[in-house]
Amino acid sequence: MPRPIPGIEDAQTLAQAIVDTIHEPLLVLDSAFSVLAASRSFYETFKVDPEHTVGCLLYALGDGQWDIPALRELLETIIPERVAMNGFEVNHDFPGLGRRVMLLNARKVIYETSANSTILLAFTDITARRAVEREKESLLARTRDLLNQKEVLLQEMQHRVANSLQIIASILMLKARAVTSDEIRFHLKDAHQRVISVAEVQSHLHASGGVDLIEVGPYLTKLCASLAASMIGDSQPIVLEVVADHGAIGSDKAVSIGLIVTELLINAVKYAFPVFRHDARVTVTFASDGQAWTLTVCDNGVGKAAEPAPDRNGGLGTVIVDALVKQLDGHMTVASTGGMTVTIRHAHVGASPLVAA
Repeated sequence: MPRPIPGIEDAQTLAQAIVDTIHEPLLVLDSAFSVLAASRSFYETFKVDPEHTVGCLLYALGDGQWDIPALRELLETIIPERVAMNGFEVNHDFPGLGRRVMLLNARKVIYETSANSTILLAFTDITARRAVEREKESLLARTRDLLNQKEVLLQEMQHRVANSLQIIASILMLKARAVTSDEIRFHLKDAHQRVISVAEVQSHLHASGGVDLIEVGPYLTKLCASLAASMIGDSQPIVLEVVADHGAIGSDKAVSIGLIVTELLINAVKYAFPVFRHDARVTVTFASDGQAWTLTVCDNGVGKAAEPAPDRNGGLGTVIVDALVKQLDGHMTVASTGGMTVTIRHAHVGASPLVAA
C-alpha cells in the first residue's frame, strides 16, 4: 500500500514537482476541462506562459486555437467511457509550433475522498517519427517499383533469349536437312542438340523466378525429366534418376551445372547403350557439404569401348564440360568400370558459395 502524504500542502507540492519533472508536455485539467496545472515542458514547447494558461478553459487557450475536434472527442467522449486513452493521434496546426503530429495520452483521476475528478493530458510529438516513416514508405514504394521494373526487363530478356535460341536451333536443323555431307549433317545436328540443351537450362532457371539461389535437387530433377522426354526413345528405354540433397547454389553456377549435366546426359544417351539393354540407367547425384559439393553422372553402359565414339574419348562435349568445370573452379575425374562415371568436385569457397539448406 502507498504511504499517505501528511498534509494537503505537501501533496500539492509533490504533485507540482512531478508535473514539472516530466519531460513531455503535460496538463492537469479539472472535470470542466479548465487547466489546474501545466508542466514546464508544456510552457516551453507551446511557447505560452502560466498567466495565460492556469485557470483557463483548455479550448480557450491561445484565442481558441486548442479547440481541436479530435481533442474534444478524446476528452468529452472517449475519456468518460474508458477512463484512460493511450496513443490518440492528432494531426493539427498547434499554436506556436505549426503543423505537428501528436500522440495524446489521457487519464481520468478519481479520488476516494472527493466527488471531484481531474484529467491528466500528456503530449508526445511524433512529427519527426511520422516523417521518417513516410520517407521509409516512399523508399519502399520506389524500391518495389524498381524491382517490378527489373522483373519485367528480366522476363523480357529471358523471353528474347528463348526466342533467339529457338530460331538458332531451327536454322541449324534446316541446314542439317539441306546438306549432303553426312559428317556436316552430324555436326549440325550435334550443334542443334546443344542449342536445345542451353534453351532447356535457360527455361528451367526462368521458372525459378530469377532468384539468386537455386535449390539444386528440384532444378536438376525438372531439367533431367525434360531432357529425358526429348532425348530418350522407345528403341532403348533408359531410366534417368536424380539423387540430390537440399543444397542450394547461386543461379550463375546453376547455369554451368545444368549445362554440364546436359552434356553428360547427351553423351550417355548417345553412346553408353549401343545395343538394347533392359536395365539401362543413368544416375545424376548431387551432394553438398558446407561450401563444398560433388556432382556425379554415372551410367551402367559400355564405358569406353575399344573404338569409342567421339565424345566417349574427348570430342566437343568433353571440351565444353572441361571449360565449364574450370569456370566452376572444380576438379573432374572420369572412371570407366562397368559403365562411365564422371565426378566433379568443388572443394573450396567460390565467388558464389553453396548454401546448405
